[in-house]
Amino acid sequence: MFETLRNAFKIKDIRNRILFTFLMLIVIRIGSELPVPGVNGSVFQDWFSNNSSDGLGFVDAITGGSFLNMSVFALNITPYITSSIIMQLLTIAIPKLEELQRDGEDGRKKIVEITRYLTIVLGLVESVAMTIGFYRGGYLIDKSPLTVIMVITSLTAGSAVLMWIGERITEKGIGNGISIVLTINIISRIPEDLGALWEQFIASQTNTAKAVVAGLIIVAVIVVMVMFVIVLQGAERRIPVQYSSKIRGNKQVSGQQTHIPLKVNTSGVIPVIFAQSLMYTPVIIAGVLGKGNGTGIGSKILRGLSQANWCDPENPIYSIGLIVYIVLVIAFAYFYTQITFNPLEVANNMKRAGGFVPGIRPGKPTSDYLNQILNYIVFIGAVGLTIVAVIPIFFNGVFGANVSFGGTSIIIVVGVVIETLKQIESQMRVRYYKGFLNE
Repeated sequence: MFETLRNAFKIKDIRNRILFTFLMLIVIRIGSELPVPGVNGSVFQDWFSNNSSDGLGFVDAITGGSFLNMSVFALNITPYITSSIIMQLLTIAIPKLEELQRDGEDGRKKIVEITRYLTIVLGLVESVAMTIGFYRGGYLIDKSPLTVIMVITSLTAGSAVLMWIGERITEKGIGNGISIVLTINIISRIPEDLGALWEQFIASQTNTAKAVVAGLIIVAVIVVMVMFVIVLQGAERRIPVQYSSKIRGNKQVSGQQTHIPLKVNTSGVIPVIFAQSLMYTPVIIAGVLGKGNGTGIGSKILRGLSQANWCDPENPIYSIGLIVYIVLVIAFAYFYTQITFNPLEVANNMKRAGGFVPGIRPGKPTSDYLNQILNYIVFIGAVGLTIVAVIPIFFNGVFGANVSFGGTSIIIVVGVVIETLKQIESQMRVRYYKGFLNE
């Protein structure tokens, strides 16, 4: 990794892209510290500290602390991520959007434009909902209409600015801008979480041997999870493809041999985000409205939906929520793979190009074969995702290791770092090829 970055800085264009990305990340971190005018930050932080176990810790992690600070970037890029997912689903359901997706670059630009407008709408809706919660909870400096409008405008504008920064990073920087914004938010919280682990399990130990063992266990768990995610992200099943011989002029050209790479983790971190969002949403809404602290069945269900109560030896009944979470992750892994990868379309494209899988007839049999393999590897990938997501939850529940970053954060960070390094390497190869051709 360091060798790649060192070589990248030797190329002026790539160096400028990296520096541009770095400057944009500085802007993001500055914006994450600018408070929203009109919100009483100290009162809000007191409320957050009392409710951070109810799903808000994850929200603060992916927003890089801007939610806790109630900064102008408090909504962060979550509206953009939500709108992108909605557009992917609508592309399957609405034929007009499906046609736009197939229209190449022009169609893609129109879909991106629609996604931007949808992001603004979602950001406005979320801003209004949060402001109503602040209004009822007494977190506003005053309850005048001007203050309410100012808070809504600030939150919506902050989300729109982050979307713009993400797109500029994609265009003029390195990597996928939205993913990099999300990653820097998560990374910014890791030092604080590591400090909390140090104070809780190492500094508080009176026995030096126990402190050393605790430190080694923490390091081992983090290293093993990172290595496991790297393997999971890179694992793929290669389906061999043979293309028929063709006659060009008076010569017969032998067919090519290639393969279809099917990633084991075909859906990335999306299933985990879907599952967490689905389970956290009612918990967060109840927390903002001041509900869910009673002893009724509704309050118990809300506690079961919060991962802060899972794997707790004193209250094992709430771990039923963990079972629901695992089922949702696996179900969403299959669902997202089905809408992003069409075996029948791949099989038909291969047939038209004269390609076939050895031992499998072209057309529908090839589609069935790909679908069978896909179902098998998707299950393996979903189980791998579940393992990575559950390990931090287990340690949080059993040992009380209350940190904001978890399996989801590690998957996002590792995945984005790997993809960004691959993009840097590909751009370096392009520069080397151009230099060779010019010579």
